[in-house]
This record gives sequence, C-alpha cells and structure tokens, in this order.
Amino acid sequence: MTDTGQLIMTPTFARFVRRSLTWIGIISAVLLIALVVAVLRSATVVASEPMSATSAGPTGARALVEVLRNQGVDVVVTDSLNATADAAREYDDATLFVYDIDYALDKQQLTRMLTLTDTVVALDPSQELLELFSPALAPAGHVDGTATARCGVGAASAAEVLSVDGQGYRVLDNRDDAEIETCFGSGDDIYSLIQIETDGKRFVALGALEAFTNGKILAQGNAALGLNLLGSTNTLIWYLPGLDDYDTTQLQPYELSPSWLIPVSLSAFLVAIAAMLWRGRRLGPLVVENLPVTVRASETMRGRARLYEHANARLHTLDSLRIGTIARLATACGLPVVATVDDVIFATAAAAKLDQNDVRTLLVDAAPTNDRALLQLSDELLRLEQRVAENLRPN
Repeated sequence: MTDTGQLIMTPTFARFVRRSLTWIGIISAVLLIALVVAVLRSATVVASEPMSATSAGPTGARALVEVLRNQGVDVVVTDSLNATADAAREYDDATLFVYDIDYALDKQQLTRMLTLTDTVVALDPSQELLELFSPALAPAGHVDGTATARCGVGAASAAEVLSVDGQGYRVLDNRDDAEIETCFGSGDDIYSLIQIETDGKRFVALGALEAFTNGKILAQGNAALGLNLLGSTNTLIWYLPGLDDYDTTQLQPYELSPSWLIPVSLSAFLVAIAAMLWRGRRLGPLVVENLPVTVRASETMRGRARLYEHANARLHTLDSLRIGTIARLATACGLPVVATVDDVIFATAAAAKLDQNDVRTLLVDAAPTNDRALLQLSDELLRLEQRVAENLRPN
C-alpha cells in the first residue's frame, strides 16, 4: 500500500469505539443482569397455576393434597372432563373437586360433570353451574375477611372460622324441596359455603378462593374445612379443566375476538379517512417546482469543520488539510498525478531546502494531541507551501 493510502485512512472506527466504551459497558452490564435474573428465575420458579395439586407456590394446593394422601385418601389429579369421567368409573365412591378458573366448561359439559359422582365440591362455581344444580342458588358479590360456620355441615362446624375472601352466594326461593345448608355468613343473607342435598346428590358451592391454597391453608380453620370436606370419601378427584375441555371446532375467527373490536376498528378507519381528507384539502394540490440550490464551498468547509470539532476528530481534520497541501505541493513542484507521497516529500524538501525527515513528519507522521497542536501544524503546512512557492518563483 502506498503512503497516500496510509494518509487518507483515518482510524475513525477505533476512535468511535473508544468514545463508546462507557455506553458499551452500561449495555453489557444491563444484559448481564437480565441474563442472571432469567437464570435464577428459571431455576427457582415453581408451578404457579392456581389450586394446582402439584404446585408448591402460594396459590397452589399441594400442601392440602399431600396431607389428604397421608390420611389415606387417594387423590386423582385430572385436567380434562374425559379423564375425570374415567376416574369416576374406576372409583365407585369418590368426591369430585372442581375449579374451573376460566369457565372453560359449557352447559353440556357441566351437566355431564354433575352426573359423574354423588358428591361435587365446586370452588368459585359459575352462575350456569349453580343454576344447573339448583335454581335456588345465585351469586351475591364479593366478600372478604373471616366468618364463622353457624350451620349443620360437619366439615364447616369442625373449621368454626374460615377465611372468606372470594365469592359470596345467596339462596333464593327453594321450590325443589332440596335440603340446603348455608355456612359462613357475611351478613345480608350472603354465605361463602352452601351445601345442597337432593336425590342422593350432594353439591357444595365454595366461594373462599384462597382458603385451600398453600399460603392460607394454616389460617383460621381453613385446613380443617379442607380435610373434612374433601376427605369424606376414600377417593378425591381433583379436577382443573384444561385445554382439552375447550371446544374450538365450531368457533369462527370473529367469535374469538371481543364484541367491541369490529365497531371500534371501523370507527378508527373512518376517522383516519376523514383526517386524511381534511388535511389533504387544507394543504392543497401538489405543485412541482424546480428549486435550484447552490451551496458555497465556504459553507461546506465550515459545516465539516464544526462536525470535526464536535467529534474531537483532530487527526481527521489534519489529514484533510494534508491531502490538500500534498496535492498543491505536487502541482507546484511539477510532479505527475501518479506521484507518490514519497515523491512529493523528496521534491518538497529539495525545493524548500529542508530535511526530508522534517517534511515527512509534517506531512505524514505528526499527530495533534490538542487543539493548540492542531493549529500549530496547520500553520506549519501553510508556511511550507509558502516557502516552496517562494523558492520556485522565478527571479
């Protein structure tokens, strides 16, 4: 590579990297912290599905399930209605505990579920499930705090006091002559546990969402209620509806979206069209017009100088001055266009009567460390040109 190539190649990338070391360090630190947090979370996270029989998290129910198993209750965990039906056929006398958190079961599935076992305990049952078992049951809003049993249900009496943070229920006009027990009242005829027995079937609606969770099982009489209510038979089917219970074969794309999506999207589209017409009429039609622009060389020079100054690119600035100086010196010395930097240095040193090493230092090697050194080298380049011109001027 020639010396000319070495002269015009300024190490801007290296300088950019040096200036960006602070930001590179900050970004690297943030990414490292995020990676460490992700690894720690993946190493310590546990199943977080509410009321999961295998979850040891605060919202899981593994503690209650393990105690029931230790007391001899065979707990069968299922996540689909078909698996629940298979378990119910295998065990004649079983209690079915169901928590349909997303209300995945439709009316037909709920009706089938109620026929699987003689005892069904539903945590936070939907209004549809309540109506299927008895029209006398209805949801009555949210309740919280604690409540005492005050009823004839043995499991509730053993618990005495319950954490009732969750849904409350009300008994309407009982026209089916069903035996109804209301427990854990919160006033205004609102109860957190209602038990109905009819035609040999027992249905329990429990609204205390957190009573059986790992985080609240030891509070009040929660544990006593869970053990006595769910451990009354030798087998407990723990059913949390999953993906297999969703019937998506009949759904259309528009049925999966909320009802407000189409009217809101249509309104937004009409507003966008109106805005474009309004702004278009205000701006008027497009006009084609030639606008010649002349930028003076002095403005370009000042603009580049400000950019170099802002970036502290002293060496780049000096290289730009050197390129112009070398080109003018080559012309003044009568050198051809293909002349190398070494040719220019040799001719310049001879014309200016200076040492070649000093000329090379000025034209190639010297690097400014501050603005004062840059100005000094710039002045020396100008004086070198003037000296060569004076020496080559005919007398």
